[in-house]
Parts: sequence; structure tokens; C-alpha cells
Amino acid sequence: MSDDHLLADLYSYESLLSDEERKELSGIREFLQTEVKPRVAEHWEAATFPMDLIPRFAEEGLVGRSYDTAGSPRASRLFTGFISLEASRVDPSMATFLGVHNGLAMGSIVLLASEEQKRRWLPDMVALRKIGCFALTEPHGGSDVALGLETTVRRDGDEWVLGGAKRWIGNGTFADLVVVFARDEDDDEVKTLVVEKGTPGFTATKMEGKYALRTVQNADLTFEDCRIPAENKLESGNTFKDVNRVLKLTRGGVAWNAVGCQMGAFEAALAYAKERVQFGRPIAGFQLIQDLIARMAGNVTASLGMAVRVAQLQEEGVFRDDHAALAKAFVTSRARETVAWARELFGGNGILLDRDVIRFFNDAEALYSYEGTREINHLIVGRALTGHSAFV
Repeated sequence: MSDDHLLADLYSYESLLSDEERKELSGIREFLQTEVKPRVAEHWEAATFPMDLIPRFAEEGLVGRSYDTAGSPRASRLFTGFISLEASRVDPSMATFLGVHNGLAMGSIVLLASEEQKRRWLPDMVALRKIGCFALTEPHGGSDVALGLETTVRRDGDEWVLGGAKRWIGNGTFADLVVVFARDEDDDEVKTLVVEKGTPGFTATKMEGKYALRTVQNADLTFEDCRIPAENKLESGNTFKDVNRVLKLTRGGVAWNAVGCQMGAFEAALAYAKERVQFGRPIAGFQLIQDLIARMAGNVTASLGMAVRVAQLQEEGVFRDDHAALAKAFVTSRARETVAWARELFGGNGILLDRDVIRFFNDAEALYSYEGTREINHLIVGRALTGHSAFV
């Protein structure tokens, strides 16, 4: 790969990592750039997932690094953030696959499961022998999911009976373990259960016609009187506050993905500006092009600085909901600007898939919307700053 990846980190935030972490990150970057990137456009266009790469993600150390697992202590939040960044720099779809499995699904089990449940599921998830997904969003519920959850569950002896539907579930078409949130008919609280692939009454259907994060296999899930063993109900998953513990953990990760998305678009644009000749010289020497490049660099640098601080706050144990919300809203908003300026720099060539930038342009729209819209996240920040809740 070119040295443009160094220019994207203008303030050298990567230097905050230890020497050992930088060495490992370099190896992960090399793997993603040489073995994953050449296949990205093909799968993005076809809306397919390169299933044969999944074992390699585990072998290269992209999975399970955020948690203490058997024989592997937790890596620093800063290091795991940079892993997310590097994945998204190549393809936000791949970063989303990893974020759903690593963050949302595994995070639910790490935070909410009993020790026995962790021993049962986590080793296979770390090795990517079993894939996880996170089923919260519903066909009729988005921002109001806390109050409008329609999927229900009821206890029946040694089983829980689950009914309802979920939508937009990343990894949902092939996940082995589906973390499902449903409202208990008895106490009206939100319970967390793990539904295993092949459970009678459970179906997953791929969503078609999606033009962002096309490689991610989003699914419609339906549960028709699914009987879930009592031991598959997560021990500490009993209220929506428990769901929020997981979302708080992962919302900061979306900021890192949005930084990587910006970097990928910025690097593609910078390389193109140096090679594209108009009026007898590379367009990189034109004032208006340099203005776009400087604007993109400013957004990337500010966004990376915020993501780094998020990681530091997490490491210090003082990370709050408003920290997560501000980072998610700000960095994904800047990502929209950056990818638009990158596509503008390309001119007409910017809509060609082999130039990469159109993928980042489209994918930024999904990052902007999922795990809390800008408006909802701003209300979380506003509540923290003013002491007044503006939620309905």
C-alpha cells in the first residue's frame, strides 16, 4: 500500500499506541489491504459476503480483543479502536460485520451472561466458529424502540416462548447465535435471550435492494412461537437499562468506523489527485483541489481525535452516555461531509465502483443512521448539558 495512510493521521495519533501494538496493527493493516481490499468491490456490487475470509479474521487477531478471554487478556481500548478503523478504512461493511459480532453480540454476552453462559458461547465466538448478531430493531420501531418493542416473550416452565419480528439485523442471514430483545408479557420488562440457528419457528430472510453497506447481510427475522431453553436467557438481561449498557459500549465503536470510512475516501481522493492530469498538470496542484484535501484532512483529524479521547475515557472507566452520543453524532456527520468532498474531487469518475469512493459515499449514510440517529444522540447530549429531557 502507499504511504498515504500516514498522511491520513496528520497528528500521528497512532503513535499513542505501544511499540508492540503498532507492530501488530501494521500486520493487521497489511492483511486487510492485501487480502481483503482486492475483493471488496466485487462483493459490494453483488451484495454478497466473502464467507471464506471469516476464519482469517480470527487468525489475524481481529476478534475478541475487547474482552478478557481464556488465554488472552483484553487489549487496550485505543488498540481495538484502531482495529475497527483499519477495517473500515478498507470496507465499512467488513467493519460492521466485525462490530456486530465483536461488539453487539459478544458484548451482550460479556456484559449480561452468567459465567456458565460465557464459557458456553464465547470461545466459539472468539474463534469465529459461531457468528453472532444483535436483534433489537423492529419493522415498526426505530428511535422509539425502548417504548415500542413489539416482540414478546413469556415463561412457560423450563422454556421461554418468543414471538415477533426484527428488521435490519446485520449478520442475520448466517448467524449461529442471535441475541434477541423481547418484552416480557408478565412484567413488561425487556428480556435478553440467545436464539440458536435452527430453532423451530425462527426464520431469517435477506433484505434486498440495500445500497449502503451492501456486503453486510441484513435480515428480516421472524419468531413464531419459538421455544427457547431457560438456560438461553441471559442472566443479567432483564430490563432496557441492560440493553443500554451494550449500546453504550458499542456506540463509541461506530465513531471509529466513521473515522475509517473518512480515511478510506480521503486516501482514494488524495491518490487520484496526484495521478489525474488536467490542463497539463496533476490536479493536486490546483488551489480548489487543495482546499478540498485540507477540508477532508481537518475532518479526519478532528474525528480521530474525538475517537481517541473516547477510547481513553473508556479505559479510565469514566465513559458516559453523552460521551458516546456526541462522538457518534459528530464523527458520522463529519464523515458525510468528507466522503462528499472526496466524491466531488473525482468528478464523474467518482461514481465508478473501481475508484472506491462511491462505496464510502454510500456506506457513510448507513453509519450516519444506525445505532442512534444524529437527532436522538443530540437529545442525549442536550439532556446531559441542560439537565432537562426533551424526549417525548
